[in-house]
Amino acid sequence: MLLAVFVGVRTHAADQMTSTILIGNSRIDVVVEKGDLRVSKEELMTWAHWAAESVSGYYGRFPVPHLLLRIIPTNGRGVRGGRTFGRDDGGYIAIHVGSETDFAYLANDWMLTHEMVHLSFPSMADNHHWIEEGIATYVEPIARVRAKHFDANQMWFEVVRDMHQGLPATGDEGLDNTHTWGRTYWGGALFCLLADVEIHRETGNKKGLEDALRGILDAGGDIRYDWPIEKALKIGDQATGVPVLENLYDRMKGQPYDVDLPALWQQLGIDREGDKVVFIDTAPLAKAREAITFGKAGASLKPAATDLRNAAVFAGRTAAVFPPDKTHD
Repeated sequence: MLLAVFVGVRTHAADQMTSTILIGNSRIDVVVEKGDLRVSKEELMTWAHWAAESVSGYYGRFPVPHLLLRIIPTNGRGVRGGRTFGRDDGGYIAIHVGSETDFAYLANDWMLTHEMVHLSFPSMADNHHWIEEGIATYVEPIARVRAKHFDANQMWFEVVRDMHQGLPATGDEGLDNTHTWGRTYWGGALFCLLADVEIHRETGNKKGLEDALRGILDAGGDIRYDWPIEKALKIGDQATGVPVLENLYDRMKGQPYDVDLPALWQQLGIDREGDKVVFIDTAPLAKAREAITFGKAGASLKPAATDLRNAAVFAGRTAAVFPPDKTHD
């Protein structure tokens, strides 16, 4: 288990606050800019720690040696405007938190974890942006479930509800050539889901997508480095011992690749009933579903509250409603 250590709190000019989280061999410097916030600095640090803990659990370590996390107070309630960049010593994330945000909202936030996942994969050419966003969209809720910061039932409900947005529409030319919002975020997530299921199927649940992604990261493939997609997928397949990523990419990169999602949910043993899902443990791929969710089959579920009121949809997940941002397009 990776332990996080909080190292002091320092104040700077204009009432900025900087504090540090040490997690494994990595250092996260958190800078909170001047501004009114309902949440305390300690609660902001807990939020950052939980996101880092989730990502570290999925990948086996925090993806980069150093992260500068800049939290920018803004109007309204919730979290928005996350952006992630690579730097020579690691990464940089800027993210906005509304002045009316309370800790209950932060405890259910997905966006900071999503941004931290971006640190774990090499930078791609523009036509491969879908795999960067797809990995972040797919891995984030799983990582939070495994760290016990999200409920597995709610995770699969959202996956079943939203994954259809990644399917090809009329005129689609494959993931590399169709740069719509749905194909970028959810098309990339669909690629990850199909790969995860197939890796589990071919390895008898001994390996999963996390093994491929850990292999890429351990080979030096983080956000600081520009890689061709073929290199990343080849290394990922070597880590699992099955050529799933390269084969799936060949099928999805240049032409529409339709997927029968209702049949896939049935195989995985996921039955949607209104605003919830029911798991069917006798389904053919039920063990694969459990392994995808928890990293090993047979883990028990942990209930968690999720407040979706007053929410809008961003990248297929819930995000706060804010007044118009006058400083950004």
